[in-house]
Amino acid sequence: MTALEQRIKNIIVDVPDYPKPGIMFKDVSTIFENAQLSNDIVNVMAGMYTSDKPDAVAGLESRGFILGMPLAMRLGIPFILIRKKNKLPRDRYSIDYELEYGNATIEVHKTAIQAGQRILIHDDLLATGGTAEAAGRLVEMAGGHVMGYNFLCELEFLKGRERLDKISPHIFTFAHF
Repeated sequence: MTALEQRIKNIIVDVPDYPKPGIMFKDVSTIFENAQLSNDIVNVMAGMYTSDKPDAVAGLESRGFILGMPLAMRLGIPFILIRKKNKLPRDRYSIDYELEYGNATIEVHKTAIQAGQRILIHDDLLATGGTAEAAGRLVEMAGGHVMGYNFLCELEFLKGRERLDKISPHIFTFAHF
């Protein structure tokens, strides 16, 4: 375990029975409340992609925006918003997918991704992989190529990585639970 992974694990708060009984929620908001840790994470991410830089970073609403945008800025590339249904004002691509607790839709502006662009998808947590898989399909629908995924945390027992491997085998997670 790296020192950074240990710092991340030490600061995350477990919240029992949220959002429903039997679920142990990993609250990563404590990472964002720590400026030095957040900056260290962005520095490590930026270092990972300097020699093989994506064309853009796509962040998933909403916690994927928090470190995804600074990563894109550090790399000097565009940041793409992947949002929940009806949150984007212009023409958009949409994809429906199943969640653990129901169905959802995410969208991206049609002009945000150019054909052939290599997109890095960033989010806070990889659980079942449903949202991240849908984001990858959305990038492909827009003509882009998913060069990889990047997460702060992964709940390995939910096997979300298996869903993403078919879109991109390049999956990085800082902290594993």
